[in-house]
Amino acid sequence: MKTLAITLSFFLFTLSLSAQDTKPASTSRNDKKQAKRERINQLVRLEEEGESGFRKHSIVGFKFNSDGYGAFYERGKIKSAFKTNIYWIELNEKKHRKEDKQSRTDGAVVFGNPFIYGKQNNFYQLKLGVGQQYMFGGKGNKNGVGVYFVYGGGLSLGLLKPYHLDIESPPNSGQIRQIKYSQADSAEFMGPNIIGHSGFGSGWGELKFAPGIHVKTALRFDWGRFNNGISAAETGFNVEYYPTKVEQMVGVEPNHFFINSYIAILFGSRK
Repeated sequence: MKTLAITLSFFLFTLSLSAQDTKPASTSRNDKKQAKRERINQLVRLEEEGESGFRKHSIVGFKFNSDGYGAFYERGKIKSAFKTNIYWIELNEKKHRKEDKQSRTDGAVVFGNPFIYGKQNNFYQLKLGVGQQYMFGGKGNKNGVGVYFVYGGGLSLGLLKPYHLDIESPPNSGQIRQIKYSQADSAEFMGPNIIGHSGFGSGWGELKFAPGIHVKTALRFDWGRFNNGISAAETGFNVEYYPTKVEQMVGVEPNHFFINSYIAILFGSRK
């Protein structure tokens, strides 16, 4: 009987310790939830007064353009709960609507790298821009979703990299020659002797620059505006102008103006 009493006492003591260990953990979780609610309530009050609980933001975005793709980095200086001054640097590659990637085949065998028939230059843009982000939707909501109008513009440095092809010259000789488009080689560049694209590393020593300007407008949807972390989506339009016409494809009129639409995924943080 004495042994049973000791065993029961030890069991009750262990259960008491377990309950004590569990209680602080549960209390800690509740404290964190309560602190988060109070933090959001404080940010909502500041927003209603036209102030912000953050000073700046940093964002990385990936763009899917109607004529290409790109990525950008953005810094924002928050002026109020509704207005932020933004600065960005962006790198894109612009595709021509007539580009058609193909490969040289001989029955079931594929030769060389895939290539774009008639492509004259790869066209990249390095952009520097300034603008503003203005919130007009989601004011006073505690669900954290904000809708912003984004606008701005700046410089656009166009980079034209000659598009090189590997060709068999003379035909059926087995000798490979690397060329870019020129009037002298136009028949070979567009002809049936193409083996494939020379690769991404070709042409960098022959870059040409085409400085220009750009503007953009967009809508940004931020579903965590009361959080330190930023997760958002953006959709908008770009307009670019280059004083020097940009040649992308052989036999196609080069352009001064470029207009595209895009969607972007954004990640970042606020402080």
